[in-house]
Amino acid sequence: MTSLTWQDLCIDAVDVNGQARFWAAVSGLVVADAEPPARLAGTTPRHTLWVNPVDRPPIAKNRTHLDVDCASVAELVALGARILLPSAESGLGWTVMVDPEGNEFCAFERTADLLPDYRLHGIGIDCVDPEMLARWWGRLFGAEPEHDTTHDVWTLTGVAVDERMTLDFAPVPEPHTEPNRLHWDVVGDVEELIESGATGLWDQPRWTVLADPEGNEFCVFPGEEPRAREGA
Repeated sequence: MTSLTWQDLCIDAVDVNGQARFWAAVSGLVVADAEPPARLAGTTPRHTLWVNPVDRPPIAKNRTHLDVDCASVAELVALGARILLPSAESGLGWTVMVDPEGNEFCAFERTADLLPDYRLHGIGIDCVDPEMLARWWGRLFGAEPEHDTTHDVWTLTGVAVDERMTLDFAPVPEPHTEPNRLHWDVVGDVEELIESGATGLWDQPRWTVLADPEGNEFCVFPGEEPRAREGA
């Protein structure tokens, strides 16, 4: 039985206005509310991307990152992104980049006929045990992960923003040590999630912050409460 439903995405930022403008241009969303936390809006509430104010820059490689579609890597550089590893050097189908605050993301170049209006198509999650974590989230979302044996990546499809977006769990040797700067919000039952293996971190007036079995933070909203982040 499905225990969770997707709500939205959140990115931490020191410069909220700058990051909101950058990610609106990259994602195809619009800045609906520039006051921190800034709200980027799309065609449905699930497409919402919050840019939350924090007082710390990134100090470690992000364990969660976005995969984006683009017309060209050059257009992302013009917006303020920086290239870390070009696809021509890696031999892979994407270029590894960082946004203006140093958050990693992967850019996939698309031809005009394949470039969608909403350009966020995946979330990459670094894991010590990707199969375990993919199956844990899959049980909660009511979906079965698929295993890409070529890259040893476990993927959940159709549980996030839209049917196209995937959650991709990839192996890394390092454990989670720093708070993620990208996380997702869900609607669910906190006690049920803790019984399933999540860890309680702290409470806010409208939501509860939990961590999954590998320490990735996420926020849980009760179904009967308004889905808002005012006062974050």
